[in-house]
Amino acid sequence: MSDDVRRPLIAGNWKMHKTADEAREHCLRLRAAIGNEPDAEVVVCPPFVALSPALEALVGSQIWVAAQNVHEAPSGAHTGEISGPMLTSLGVRGAIIGHSERRAMGESDAQVAAKTASALQYDLTPIVCVGESLETREADETDTWLDRQVRALLVGVRPERASALVVAYEPIWAIGTGRTATPEMAQDACAHIRAVIDGSHASELVRILYGGSVNPENAAELLGQPDIDGALVGGASLDPDGFAAIVEAA
Repeated sequence: MSDDVRRPLIAGNWKMHKTADEAREHCLRLRAAIGNEPDAEVVVCPPFVALSPALEALVGSQIWVAAQNVHEAPSGAHTGEISGPMLTSLGVRGAIIGHSERRAMGESDAQVAAKTASALQYDLTPIVCVGESLETREADETDTWLDRQVRALLVGVRPERASALVVAYEPIWAIGTGRTATPEMAQDACAHIRAVIDGSHASELVRILYGGSVNPENAAELLGQPDIDGALVGGASLDPDGFAAIVEAA
C-alpha cells in the first residue's frame, strides 16, 4: 500500500484555551511557521467561540479546522450543544469525539457512536478518541478496553465511509501528565486498534493517531511507528512554533 493512502495528520486540541482574538493571532503565526505546503495534514481544534476567527485567519492555507465536540442530533432542544450542520455551515471540516475528558463527564460509548455517525453524515471528519486508564493498563486489560471502545464506535460507520474515520489512541494516564507511552507501547495499541477495525472495515485506510504528552522532542520517534499515522496534540499545540516542529517531525 502506498504511503500516500494514509497521509500523516497532526491535530492540535486547544481545549479551553484562547479567546477569539488570541485564536486569530495564533493561527496567523502557525500558518507562517508551517508554510504553504506541509507534508502532513494539519488541523487545529479551537473552542467553539474561536472557530470563526481561526477559519478566517487560515483562509487560503492548507490548515483546516475541527471542533472539539459535536452533538448527534442535527437540531433540537439541546441547550449548549452544537450540531453537525452548524459546524459545516461555518466551514469546519471535522470534530473531536469521545475525548477522555468528555467521557469522564459521562459520555458513553453509545453517544460516541451516534456522534461519529452524525459527523460522517454531515461530511465532518470524526477524530474519535479511545484509550485506557492507568488502572486498566496495570491490570493488563488494555486490549479488552480498546476492543470495546473501537467496536462500539464502528456501529454507525458504513464500511465505504471508513476511510474518512480517524481514531486517536490516547492513554488516559498520559494526557496532560508529562508521561508518555513508549513508542513500542503506542505502536502495540495502535496496531491492535487497526486489527479490531479490520474485517468489516478497510483498516488500511483508517488513520490512527497517538495522543498523550506529544511534544517536539518525542514526536519523531512516536510518529515513526508503522501503525501511527499522526498525533492529537494537547498542550504543545498552544505554541505555534512547537506545534510546527511536531508537524515537521511527521
